[in-house]
Amino acid sequence: MEKSKIWYFENFNIFEGFSQSQLMEMAKMAAEKSVDKNDFVYFPNELSNKIFILKEGTIKVGNYTDEGREILKAVLHPGEIFGEMALTGEGVRGDFAQAAEPVVFCIFDLPTIEKMYQMNPKLSLKITKIMGWRLKRIENRLADLVFKDARTRIISFLKDQGENHGKPVGTETLIWNKLTHKDIANLTATSRQTVTTVLNDLRTKNMIYFDRKRILIRDMNNLV
Repeated sequence: MEKSKIWYFENFNIFEGFSQSQLMEMAKMAAEKSVDKNDFVYFPNELSNKIFILKEGTIKVGNYTDEGREILKAVLHPGEIFGEMALTGEGVRGDFAQAAEPVVFCIFDLPTIEKMYQMNPKLSLKITKIMGWRLKRIENRLADLVFKDARTRIISFLKDQGENHGKPVGTETLIWNKLTHKDIANLTATSRQTVTTVLNDLRTKNMIYFDRKRILIRDMNNLV
């Protein structure tokens, strides 16, 4: 089990600079868990005293309005951390983390994170940068809500996924997609019907192709 963890740690940018012996020590301190699609890693109002690193699969992070509507804030991929607000002393969770497909993740309690900071002080700066980057993305999405219409927000989402998680296939960009149309709607503050209409229109115009598992963007520059 530790060897498996070490392999992942070695391939996570956040742990760049840790020695092999430090990675081995971290592997012994970290717990590992897997959950099935649609299962929750944590819920709002749970005690916030751990952070997580995604090894395999896709995680959705979001919260609920007072009316019970789901709002997605981020979609996370292998190598990314989540639950990081525990490091700010939030006390209880303000959001949820849910598996969009079967996932495997590592769990670190706060004392373990402190030990990791002592091993490599640069880790603290890296996590702070990640938190700042996510806050910036949320601010950008809020600006989109004010200044962009629904179609433009959905296209912006597709471009963001292509740029950050897409794989070049010739002149096209392939995105392995684990999100439903409802998920995309919750990420873009639109409706599922609007997402379906926009995606179908883009497919009719041969700007994208999609099925349940993937989205293929024909040309990122011409996606409008």
